[in-house]
Amino acid sequence: MNFEYSETQLHVADSARAFAEQYIRPHIMEWDEAQTFPVEVFKKAGELGFMGVLVPESLGGSGLGYHEYIAIIEEISKVDPSIGLSVAAHNSLCTNHILEFGDEAQKARWIPKLARGEWIGAWGLTEHNTGSDAGGMNTTAKREGDFWVLNGAKNFITHGISGDIAVVVARTGEKGDSRGMTAFVIEKGTPGFKSGKKEDKLGMRASETAELIFTDCRIPDENRLGEVGEGFIQSMKVLDGGRISIGALSLGIAKGAYEASLKYSKERVQFGKPISHFQGISFKLAEMATEIEAAELLVHKAAFLKNHGKPVTLMSAKAKMYASEVCVRVSNEAVQIHGGYGYTKDFPVEKFYRDSKLCTIGEGTTEIQKVVIAKNILK
Repeated sequence: MNFEYSETQLHVADSARAFAEQYIRPHIMEWDEAQTFPVEVFKKAGELGFMGVLVPESLGGSGLGYHEYIAIIEEISKVDPSIGLSVAAHNSLCTNHILEFGDEAQKARWIPKLARGEWIGAWGLTEHNTGSDAGGMNTTAKREGDFWVLNGAKNFITHGISGDIAVVVARTGEKGDSRGMTAFVIEKGTPGFKSGKKEDKLGMRASETAELIFTDCRIPDENRLGEVGEGFIQSMKVLDGGRISIGALSLGIAKGAYEASLKYSKERVQFGKPISHFQGISFKLAEMATEIEAAELLVHKAAFLKNHGKPVTLMSAKAKMYASEVCVRVSNEAVQIHGGYGYTKDFPVEKFYRDSKLCTIGEGTTEIQKVVIAKNILK
């Protein structure tokens, strides 16, 4: 076992940190308050290799592994979690689904543009009536010769408006049948494919979330990913990696909130001494630091398994569940340590607090992670 970053991993982390400081930090609250999705920042991230982290160099990507990927998401999220979320969704959901289940022609057609950040990717599984119950989806795809006709809608889709391409899972069989769903790639501008309502969110406000709507949307069979009926099974495998992403996002939020609290506690003087000298504050900081490190070890263990092609479902669920709950607890304590100032937008912990909650919901709620963990340990 090795608990240290390699030279390459340290360099990648430094690059992500510098990117976040230069291109993100000056605009955090401006984007948050206006709910602006800064497309040009993602184009820049593509130039630096952050939009195709796991993509082989032969397809225009960085050719890196999951430890480096965690470092990138974490460093960006320490500055602005909403940007970290969008980078993660682009990499681990849309791009990774095509990378893992597309054929060589499909990869060559779509992956290079995604990896370079020329195109922004979206991924559609969730619907209005189906959150955790993905098998109950109503969006259908019916075959007509060499084409498929899609009807229905997806919601809570990251990059639902600005995305140039979406991987969408639609029902091609009976409801509730895990082999009754199929994945398709749909490019922006396809007739019958449009964006719907943009969500007005509590946090992660610079990460765009919106509906995808399909009305007699005809797409060629060559846009189908894998075999008919494999869409749900593919999605569960994609989410294994996606949960590592949310773990990394959670780490970034927790570390950002903790570091801001540590700094503030040393500067804020009450009763003649810094508040860090009081046991009530120092114990909070001690618990925050310990929980963050425990979460970090879980996330990197999941990354190790993923890098080595080992089963990762159980570990990614543990990592996502624990890290996301830790980031909520740490962000809550960060506001408490800041007192009244923590409730204002003049200090960063207010935003970390709002952003943190999504981590316990997106890509499988905490409760769903417990279902996954229990199912695996009770085999």
